[in-house]
Amino acid sequence: MRGMRTLELYLARQIYAAVGFILFAFLALFAFFDLIKELTDLDKGEYQLRQVFIFVMLTIPAHAYELFPVAVLIGTLYVLSHLASNSEYTVMRGSGLSPARAALALIKIGLAFVVLTFVIGEWLAPWAEETAQKSKLRALSSMIGQDLQSGLWFKDEGSFINVREARQASQLSGVRIFDFDPDYRLRAITSAEGADYRGSGVWMLTGVNRTSFTPEGPRTSRAERTEWRSAVTPDLLDALIVQPNRMSSWALHKYIQHLAGNKQKTDQYEIALWKKLVYPFATLVMMALALPFAYMHARAGMVGVKVFLGIMLGTFFHMLNNLFSHIGLLQHWPPFASAVVPSSAFLMAAMLMMWWVERR
Repeated sequence: MRGMRTLELYLARQIYAAVGFILFAFLALFAFFDLIKELTDLDKGEYQLRQVFIFVMLTIPAHAYELFPVAVLIGTLYVLSHLASNSEYTVMRGSGLSPARAALALIKIGLAFVVLTFVIGEWLAPWAEETAQKSKLRALSSMIGQDLQSGLWFKDEGSFINVREARQASQLSGVRIFDFDPDYRLRAITSAEGADYRGSGVWMLTGVNRTSFTPEGPRTSRAERTEWRSAVTPDLLDALIVQPNRMSSWALHKYIQHLAGNKQKTDQYEIALWKKLVYPFATLVMMALALPFAYMHARAGMVGVKVFLGIMLGTFFHMLNNLFSHIGLLQHWPPFASAVVPSSAFLMAAMLMMWWVERR
């Protein structure tokens, strides 16, 4: 029993070291790519080299979350292949490390990766991504929504709101509010130079012009300041800054509730929510996929070939995971199915490979 525990500890140290090194190499590469990309916006507004480096550093946790399963696959595959090529894995098998025990040992080792992936994806990456986007928006004096020339549009119950620009989600500029009655007839248009969030669903509008459409005709009023109550809060606006797959599960849940309450489509965010819950367990699937390689040509080595194959499999998993999100959205699949199919497919592949090598 003590000997088996020693083997598991040795295997754990090797895998943790390999995964850490590979993840660091991936993050350095992606940070370099991000830096090259961000340099194209250099000297726009107040976006200087210091802000560029801060933005790139803050995007690293999001990349770590996305790349963790791939790094785990390559790291585990490298360690198992290296042990097999040196006949160390053969010695471990002779010491009582059966395939079932090896799988159990990898599950124990992988639980740390599951927890770490969940922590990064649920807290660190969303906070860092939000901070990065806000700092860049402030530096560029840019808009939250840039797809339309008129700015950002969103719906709140019987109103449509247009925001021309925003330095941050709690301070809006160029606000227009179009109020409709239950029969979808335009009831009033409110224009404001700015809006500051005061908490509890209250915005303070400044430089307000309001045109009301009554049976007697339109009526216009002006005010220096007025309160505006809305279900739209800075936390919800942050969902438009941070990509759905980089939001926390709780933020996605709250935003889905808001969209559903306004009878808007929630499919994209429901898929992102289920992916968020399933994705940490993909690390265990990747370790299961690496296990059969320890039994393939154990004495022949071929570590480099196996690592290259691991890189290709990891890349394929990452692409398949993103592909099924889009396919599920287009084909109206259940959100849970869209999120779980890629991991399930790779787990089935791992089980089939293990069955094949055992039969040999």
